[in-house]
Amino acid sequence: MNLPKFILGDNSDYPNAIYVIHTEFPRFIINLEDDEIEWFEDFDDEDENELLAETENMIKLATEFYDNEILKYEE
Repeated sequence: MNLPKFILGDNSDYPNAIYVIHTEFPRFIINLEDDEIEWFEDFDDEDENELLAETENMIKLATEFYDNEILKYEE
């Protein structure tokens, strides 16, 4: 199955949370309400250092995806 790179998610138990799921490596879910990230990968120390450097970019990409999706709904 081919999945899109990003998927929007929500949950009625967390009405203020807006989730973006990143389906490619490194896989994660980000809550745009507070920028908290849950990783679905196991990282060694070397990977973790590189990941920390890329986290800001990943948040930016997830936020841009969300903004573009919302614009589509508003049209």
